[in-house]
Amino acid sequence: RYYQKNHLSQAAVIASQVTTSSTTSTEKEPKHFINSLSTITTNRPVRALSTSAATATATMVKAFRVHELGGPEVLKWEDVEIGEPKDGEIRVKNKAIGLNFIDVYFRKGVYKAAAMPFTPGVEAVGVVTAVGPGLTGRKVGDLVAYAGNPMGSYAEEQILPADRVVPVPSSIDPIVAASVMLKGMTVQFLVRRLFKVEPGHTVLVHAAAGGVGSILCQWANSLGATVIGTVSTKEKAAQAKDDGCHHIIMYKEEDFVTRVNDMTSGKGVNVVYNSVGKDAFQGSLACLKNRGYMVCFGQSSGAVDPLPLSALAVKSLFLTRPSLFQYTATRDELLETAGEVFASIASGVLRVRVNHTYPLSQAAQAHADLEGRKTSGSVVLIP
Repeated sequence: RYYQKNHLSQAAVIASQVTTSSTTSTEKEPKHFINSLSTITTNRPVRALSTSAATATATMVKAFRVHELGGPEVLKWEDVEIGEPKDGEIRVKNKAIGLNFIDVYFRKGVYKAAAMPFTPGVEAVGVVTAVGPGLTGRKVGDLVAYAGNPMGSYAEEQILPADRVVPVPSSIDPIVAASVMLKGMTVQFLVRRLFKVEPGHTVLVHAAAGGVGSILCQWANSLGATVIGTVSTKEKAAQAKDDGCHHIIMYKEEDFVTRVNDMTSGKGVNVVYNSVGKDAFQGSLACLKNRGYMVCFGQSSGAVDPLPLSALAVKSLFLTRPSLFQYTATRDELLETAGEVFASIASGVLRVRVNHTYPLSQAAQAHADLEGRKTSGSVVLIP
């Protein structure tokens, strides 16, 4: 397990460093963010080559490619050719790659990639190896991180838009940074912007020991909320407690609706954070107090069935299906969000659990373990 702890005094410095960092001399609104999780774009296409087809001048790297949708076995480890960065782009050699459930969604076709074949992965930390013509603010040797668009991080090296990467503070381990970019920034907008968690609030977190759940429980606790978490095993219950859950529900042994009702004396919770999807949806609605928020940001158990709006009227509930990429659409939003995540790690508010690492070449096994609920905390692939 990797835990990143630093002194509180570093937090403000890190947030300032990330927020004030610039990437180009002529900053424009980024063109590479997505409108929803289901319409993410792929990275600049790479071309799979045989050894005989490779030329002396070609830069060859290993990458996973998906040629057909399906299980982990459709991930193919191939030689691909990578070009030189163009205007506004950088080339990055990945040091650590975050594994996320969204990678599974794209591999299975739950979310549709822009083109086939594609290289999955939406999160990584790496070293800049080349910069496009005239680009300022980034240089060879910089350690940078990205999460979101474009897809394509399951590769030894990749081309990225310079305006979608952020500098990694020297105090943050690259493996930790790779594990927390997507998950940490997701939690930041969930508890700080979408629904502002405050002292006195009670929150219900499903999959409390997962990659996002672990960070969410810690952050909500630090904001003064009472945190209720659902988990599947005793081992995950112990982790959730360590991460700040005040009450833990073993959902395979207990009815979480009944338990939440008992814990809140029938009042319900202010907000439910549901990354599980269908299996937890109806019960979660029943757990909410009047004017409560149902936040659905994942669907590991399947998509939620259609719901008539009238079902929300009884308690005047709010229902939302947010996307990180709408909360980091501009360069300023990206820098602010990442900066607060890194600062929270540096100050000790967040302890990032990287409980599993796999060689990048074993990404298929990592996918199988993630889908089989054999993992907890964050999972990182190492090229």
